[in-house]
Amino acid sequence: MLATHRRARHDYHLDEIFEAGLVLKGSEVKSLRGATPSLAEGYARLDGSRLWLHGMHIPPLPQAALQNHEPTRPRECLLHKRELKKLAARLAVEGTTIVPLELYQP
Repeated sequence: MLATHRRARHDYHLDEIFEAGLVLKGSEVKSLRGATPSLAEGYARLDGSRLWLHGMHIPPLPQAALQNHEPTRPRECLLHKRELKKLAARLAVEGTTIVPLELYQP
């Protein structure tokens, strides 16, 4: 387990839980091995047919000076098309938010 958003289970009512992959840059992958990411400000937004995770903080890697990543850049989530359609239908209801709960390495 790399990171957990502990307050999410207390602050939000969880209707459904999905598991998704993330598209990461090389410096982000190396940084996750040594540093602790933060999911506290993270949320997901549907943009057309893609789901983007905003606000998750992955600290920059000191050794990757020029090729370093922006710590809070939007990251694409990898889900099946039917799961994206299900999320789009859920987001049509006012007051629905997608929040990340856990970040782990397989």
